[in-house]
Amino acid sequence: MKDLGTKADPQRDSVTVDGRSTRPARLRYLLFHKPVGVVSTMADPERRPCLGDMLRRERTRVFPVGRLDYESSGLILLTNDGDMAERLSHPRFGIAKVYRVKVKGHPTHAALERLASGLRLTDGPTAPADVMVESQLDRKTRLQITLREGRQRQVRRMFEAIGCPVDRLSRVQIGPLKLGRLPIGEMRELEPRELEALHRAIREPGLPPEGRVLVSARAARAGSRTRRTETKVSKPRRKPA
Repeated sequence: MKDLGTKADPQRDSVTVDGRSTRPARLRYLLFHKPVGVVSTMADPERRPCLGDMLRRERTRVFPVGRLDYESSGLILLTNDGDMAERLSHPRFGIAKVYRVKVKGHPTHAALERLASGLRLTDGPTAPADVMVESQLDRKTRLQITLREGRQRQVRRMFEAIGCPVDRLSRVQIGPLKLGRLPIGEMRELEPRELEALHRAIREPGLPPEGRVLVSARAARAGSRTRRTETKVSKPRRKPA
């Protein structure tokens, strides 16, 4: 190219520098259902299974948006769209991330209120969160928690702070993207409607979270049955005089 101001049509012309093409890579958006026991980085110095192992056949270089710890499973978005990745990760945009959690014990309503209103961790206070009790087992509780920030092992540390350590953790939603029935270890491209919804979510930041404690209908019914049973037991019949 000898003349300044020469224009190239990317649809027709091939532009190279030192023999390498300058054509930008096509933007890719992949959903991956991370299994437990996989590191959510592209490489691991300890040689544990990692996302890079799952992407060896991908020609386009993509990176995970955020992370899930080694013991957790669930939804990870992989992309080479740096602008979108930054917006999805930055707390200013308030992109909700939903986790299904099974914890040891039965957290009290007061403890759940602490999660909802924000509690103090070693790296500072957490933002308000939405917490929903799904069901109670004999010694454990299933819940959903929605965060709009992302710190290292945050969900686990929050439940440890209220005395109910996490037994199982899975991320099921990032903004409008849902894990759905995507099998563990499988990956798929975003559908056009999902990509449109994702762009809309990062263009229109959500309102600051208020923090709520909710109870699913199933858990509420179970709680009502438990209360009725306790009432009967706590009021023995009087013997006739």
